[in-house]
Amino acid sequence: MNTNMQLLGGAMETGVGIGVVLLFLTIALLVLVMKFIVVGNPSEMLIIAGKRQRDGQGYRTLIGGRAIVIPIFERVARISLRNMQVALEVKAQAGGGTMVPIIVTGVANVKVSSDPNERSNAIERFLDQPSEELKRVSRETLEGGLRAVIGKMTPEEIVEDRDKFVQTVMEEVTDDFRKLGLLIDSVNIQNVHDEQQYLESIARKATAEVLSAARKSEAEQAAEAAVKEAEANADARTAKAQRDAEAKTAEAMSFQTAEQARLGAEKEIAEADNALRIRVAELSREAALKEAEQQEAAAKSEEARLQATQVAAANAERDILKAKAEGDAASVMEEGKARASAIECIGQAIQKHPEALQVMLVELMPSVVQEVAKSVNNIALGDVTVIDGGKGDAIAGAAMGRAKAMSESLAMIETILGVDMRQVSKSIAGNLAAKASGGSDGN
Repeated sequence: MNTNMQLLGGAMETGVGIGVVLLFLTIALLVLVMKFIVVGNPSEMLIIAGKRQRDGQGYRTLIGGRAIVIPIFERVARISLRNMQVALEVKAQAGGGTMVPIIVTGVANVKVSSDPNERSNAIERFLDQPSEELKRVSRETLEGGLRAVIGKMTPEEIVEDRDKFVQTVMEEVTDDFRKLGLLIDSVNIQNVHDEQQYLESIARKATAEVLSAARKSEAEQAAEAAVKEAEANADARTAKAQRDAEAKTAEAMSFQTAEQARLGAEKEIAEADNALRIRVAELSREAALKEAEQQEAAAKSEEARLQATQVAAANAERDILKAKAEGDAASVMEEGKARASAIECIGQAIQKHPEALQVMLVELMPSVVQEVAKSVNNIALGDVTVIDGGKGDAIAGAAMGRAKAMSESLAMIETILGVDMRQVSKSIAGNLAAKASGGSDGN
């Protein structure tokens, strides 16, 4: 039992020893691997020197990432790619014929270029050099460019157009910085002044001009604001007037629409009433027509019945009248024939004895005179009031009027018959006397 325990303890000790050895070997391997592998940050450039490359250079560069490095045979160096601020202060005479000493202060941001065509220049000049050396070279290069640019520009140009001044400086030193493998990110001019207060006078002048321009601009803005305010007020009044006019127009249109609707309703009501009246009249007329048609039908029936009765009666009366007319006609014809025969005998007698006509007329005169007297007697005078003056003239005049009428009637007969009534009267009187005497004789 003890032997087994001892064997088990020995085995455990052996296993622990092996584990420790394996751990040590692992750590050693990791350290060795770390010695062989280098990792670069994006803000720095690694220069791995010791092995000649295909391009003939004895180093290779790495920005970010990792690379395998053979210890003893290769060495790794680092150059920062971060911006570095370089203070600038330059005193130089301005150009443009002024020869005014100008003092310019500012700050520039520079860095090592990462461009493959330019970074080799920085490696050759600044590898294993402190950053202060890089700043010194950058400052001297920028100050040289500042002096050159100041000598080309007038103080007014430098003060008034800082952007142009900075751009000209950067263009002046860009080629020099490329040769150094450096890059200018920005240049900020902080102050420009001179010991003779030339720029100060320019500044005062510029300030006065600026103030004048500001006051002018302020006055123009105030005037423009007043004009805009007046225009806005006018627009507001115009808009209000337009709104009021539109409101009135809308109200008038609404009233007109309502009035038109009312009139239209009244018109429709009137038209409906007219249509109703017309329909009632049409119905009444149709009823009257129907009633008239019915009455006419009855009347036609009655008329047909009466007509049949009347036709029968008329036919009978016609036959009676026809028979009577035929009898009368025969009588008239016989009487006419007799008269014609008598007239023909009278005519033949008159042709033989012309005085027979006068005799006939004389014989007819009594009856003619009687008829004339009847005509005179038949003259109705109506209610005649005779006013007499007391002498009896009025009554005598009335009697004479009747006699005159008789005389005029006899004269008319004489004119018509062509017979002298006085002569006929004498003949009649003679005939009467002869008849009287003959009678006396006879008696």
